[in-house]
Amino acid sequence: MKTITKLGLAAALMALPSLGLAQEAAEVVEAAPAAAVPTDTVFILNTLLFLIGGFLVFFMACGFAMLEAGLVRSKNVAMQCTKNVALFGLASIFYYLIGYNLMYPLGTWAIDGWLSGVWGPGVLEAVGVTADAADDYGYASTGSDFFFQLMFCAATASIVSGTLAERIKLWPFLIFTIILTSIIYPVSASWKWGGGFLDAAGFLDFAGSTVVHSVGGWAALAGALILGPRLGRYDGGRVNAFPGSNLTLATLGTFILWLGWFGFNGGSQLAMGSVGDVADVSRIFSNTNTSAAGGAVAALILTQIMYGKADLTMVLNGALAGLVSITAEPLTPSLGAATIIGAIGGIIVVLVVPVLDKLKIDDVVGAIPVHLVCGIWGTIAVVFTNPDASFGAQIYGIVVVGVFTFVVSGLVWLILKAIMGIRVSEEDEIAGLDMAELGMEAYPEFSKG
Repeated sequence: MKTITKLGLAAALMALPSLGLAQEAAEVVEAAPAAAVPTDTVFILNTLLFLIGGFLVFFMACGFAMLEAGLVRSKNVAMQCTKNVALFGLASIFYYLIGYNLMYPLGTWAIDGWLSGVWGPGVLEAVGVTADAADDYGYASTGSDFFFQLMFCAATASIVSGTLAERIKLWPFLIFTIILTSIIYPVSASWKWGGGFLDAAGFLDFAGSTVVHSVGGWAALAGALILGPRLGRYDGGRVNAFPGSNLTLATLGTFILWLGWFGFNGGSQLAMGSVGDVADVSRIFSNTNTSAAGGAVAALILTQIMYGKADLTMVLNGALAGLVSITAEPLTPSLGAATIIGAIGGIIVVLVVPVLDKLKIDDVVGAIPVHLVCGIWGTIAVVFTNPDASFGAQIYGIVVVGVFTFVVSGLVWLILKAIMGIRVSEEDEIAGLDMAELGMEAYPEFSKG
């Protein structure tokens, strides 16, 4: 039954020849043998890919900050900017101190396949290494690998920031960020990318639909349930709209994230030392872009059908949903299949947002539908284009990572709530967190929220 379902959906994704969907999504083109590239040149090119990819993913921090600043009310803009700068700084420090070696134990496990035995700071290669480093340090420099992986870690924390906006205290959030980026994310990521038990089980996640995005989504969901909705959001048995301060800024943030995603997915090829590797990186770029386009257009059309008018915030999240959906497997789909995968992500966002409102789960920026639900969809979608994927292994990885992240994050939120409180007072929430937490007035160029 699973095989029939898989084949049926795969056939649907590869229909419509005019869109190129008849191409076999899992087709592998064998290149003719080429002259061997010197080992040190491969090392240099792979390192360059990590650095360029890392630069692009770093710029996603700006995208998250601008998106959140545009979608919160003006009285909370400075708070969101403060959180995003602070979380990036803390992620950088604590991923170095603890997280990097937890995520990449290099075979040194305290509990085989489950928990690294290396609890200590990351160490870079020596200054001024020679060409021998190509053999001593592997396929790329340790510094480039650390830099690239750190950007993913910081992005995970940014996902949580937007969901809990406008009512969470600054310092409890930052303490949670430290735990998320030093322990929760690195441990769960080690199960796949560190050669742990999920990798051994055949779970596939190319660039992190589950490893990164659903982890951030599960942590955000746990926080939202414990924190509760914003004041007045669900009063009177209806959902009260809280318009964002600046949709121009939110749109800019979305385009920045779209740009950064080329590094996110393209850099996850992890190699640029051969013709095949470079061709695959370009294929990943193209699939990443068209999936985002599919998500944006699908959300645009569906909101027009459902509400009689297009909704900009849904279109923005539709694009992001397409990006998250393709992240688990941006290499093997055809362009047409990638567009459909992204379009389904855009549809998911439009349908899930009102469901969360019915459940009174207040997600300020829509991160739970985008990163959690579409992260799950994207991970499942791998089976329709990658012949090495199995439905059972994908579900196994989704469930294991989800249960671990949600339970541990929930415990951390509850402990923080008991010890220091995580929510501002009603008076402070009404006044705005810029004033209450930072002592600042709302920016005068934005309308009062």
